[in-house]
Amino acid sequence: MPPSADAMPPTADAAGDVRMISSKELRGHASADDLWISISGDVYDVTAWLPRHPGGDVPLLTLAGQDATDAFAAYHPPSARPLLRRFFVGRLSDYTVSPASADYRRLLAQLSSAGLFERVGPTPKVQLVGMAVLFCAALYCVLACASAWAHLLAGGLIGFIWIQSGWMGHDSGHHRITGHAALDRVIQVLSGNCLTGLSIAWWKCNHNTHHIACNSLDHDPDLQHMPLFAVSAKLFSNMWSCFYKRTMAFDAASKLLISYQHWTFYPVMCIARINLLVQSALFVLFQRKVPQRMLEVAGVAAFWIWYPMLVSCLPNWWERVAFVLSSFTITGIQHVQFCLNHFSSEVYVGPPKGNDWFEKQTAGTLDILCPPWMDWFHGGLQFQIEHHLFPRLPRCHLRKVAPFVRDLCKKHGLTYSAASFWDANVLTWKTLRAAALQARSTAAGAAPKNLVWEAVNTHG
Repeated sequence: MPPSADAMPPTADAAGDVRMISSKELRGHASADDLWISISGDVYDVTAWLPRHPGGDVPLLTLAGQDATDAFAAYHPPSARPLLRRFFVGRLSDYTVSPASADYRRLLAQLSSAGLFERVGPTPKVQLVGMAVLFCAALYCVLACASAWAHLLAGGLIGFIWIQSGWMGHDSGHHRITGHAALDRVIQVLSGNCLTGLSIAWWKCNHNTHHIACNSLDHDPDLQHMPLFAVSAKLFSNMWSCFYKRTMAFDAASKLLISYQHWTFYPVMCIARINLLVQSALFVLFQRKVPQRMLEVAGVAAFWIWYPMLVSCLPNWWERVAFVLSSFTITGIQHVQFCLNHFSSEVYVGPPKGNDWFEKQTAGTLDILCPPWMDWFHGGLQFQIEHHLFPRLPRCHLRKVAPFVRDLCKKHGLTYSAASFWDANVLTWKTLRAAALQARSTAAGAAPKNLVWEAVNTHG
């Protein structure tokens, strides 16, 4: 292990005059037109880089005016460090590193030295072959079979393919799965935009923000599902969403829906794909800045050509509806999986603090316990804590890293939550139920008093 607590050495020239900057002064540069961050004690003015940042502007804005060492190290290879030199303005005079962060950076450097971030394994190739085989099977069931059950099976196969595409898009968004950036991009668009109708650019924008601000009620879009769901009573105060740039209103409709969210959760997950399709379409069409917009639009358009055409090949309307519902319901399993890792974990309000990265990632995340032969089912999310700490690490190494992370959490007295798939569902359901009962009793968002309203709210 390297002797320094930092995974990367400072870039300042020790022989030259270096401007010393206090943390208070650093916090004063936290706006889009004046944005400073600190990495390993060095301070950088990245204002000009903000519109060109490959990960979008939200991560930089979220960590503006503070230490971003752990987040930078987690998301960037060591080769990215020299690119910062042109933005250097000084060094923090009161730079400190917490014991947890020091150990985290040592472990990160150790994994990097072992070459684990570059060894992807055979998983992507196996997935691509499997998806191709299943897609051909679905086409055969629709075009060559007259049985309604075969048509229903085809819909389920499409849903299962969408799940695998989701895991592939997730992996390729965090690290290179082929070793070639251009080939990765082609796979992303074909398996994501074209096959599922979900824009990879939209997903990256959403997912990068989620990782940076894990479980922040007003910053993390993965917890902002008003008016359908709320994981905390803190959301009942008409909170402003820093991601969607709108108020998450807790009105009469929200109160009614959230009051029964523990019963509607699984039915809604069966059709949650609709929400993602709508968000993707709105993003690629109306978002001000979309990388390679025309490619993203063309990919999503391809989905809206082949999928309706395949549905139209079915002989009658009830089989078409069953086909769509089957594909949506099967892929709904993945939407449930996305929720299990965070819904029942610790939440907070406000932007994350860059100097407690390790603590925030472990506190807001839940691992799923499963045997190795079930890893394919969870797509890497079963080691969600490890993934949040090392997002560039290919999923084939997460099981190896988990014991080291557990030891670090134990050493520093930090939360390391893990539960079986069943228990994780129970914890999520209990979280939703607790918030539902609080929604019923809160005075905010109350509907006009009448007999119907009183009747539907009789039971606690």
